[in-house]
Amino acid sequence: MVDAMAASGVEDERVGGEVRGEEEDDDVPQLSAAAMEALREFLAEQQRPEEQDETGGGEGGVELVPEDWRLSQFWYDERTARALVEEVVRLVSPSGSGSAAGAVACIACPTLYAYLKKTDPGVPAQLLEYDERFGQYGGDFTFYDYNRPEELPPAMKHAYRVVVADPPYLSKECLEKVAKTVSFLAQPEGSFLLLLTGEVQKDRALELLNVRPCGFRPRHSNKLGNEFRLFTNYDPADRLGGWDQSDGASI
Repeated sequence: MVDAMAASGVEDERVGGEVRGEEEDDDVPQLSAAAMEALREFLAEQQRPEEQDETGGGEGGVELVPEDWRLSQFWYDERTARALVEEVVRLVSPSGSGSAAGAVACIACPTLYAYLKKTDPGVPAQLLEYDERFGQYGGDFTFYDYNRPEELPPAMKHAYRVVVADPPYLSKECLEKVAKTVSFLAQPEGSFLLLLTGEVQKDRALELLNVRPCGFRPRHSNKLGNEFRLFTNYDPADRLGGWDQSDGASI
């Protein structure tokens, strides 16, 4: 009987505590709906296993090291990565023979590199990255600091038919320095450039690299506040949505 009464007392206290808690909640400041949604997204991201489909690719995706937001790292989603890989493979194998006629330089775009090597391991590709965790790729990795745009191995100079660049920051200085790296890497004639950066860089990108926006809109596994675009120095015609004529691109 004593045990039963004690149990009953505990139950009464628990229920009473829930009621008091609800009453006290009325005086606690509440987050706005937008703040609550942002908090939920942040908590969901933190609970996600570190090595599980960082690109959101499911069974067909690849695994990358976790994004480090301090390094302005945001991985492409699978749709974006596969579209870029398809275009890159077409550019390095123009005859459709399946054999690469040139090499690919991936400047600060590890998602593209990972999908490219999974899709077509025979395509020669070099990943230029500041994050030394990508040293796991062995000889395909080159340490790269955009603040030292041309401090690269001499053998890499003018060695790449295709250069894909994703500058880590949306600043004039960053794009100017990455443009120097592109010039260092690209073959003097017949090279192709794909630039992934914010819409706000459109005019500057045209001035520095003679690239124009495409209709294709890249996306990331995690949402970005800035509108992101793909720019090219050639018209992909019926691929990647072609040059976006609404932006005044001329063929």
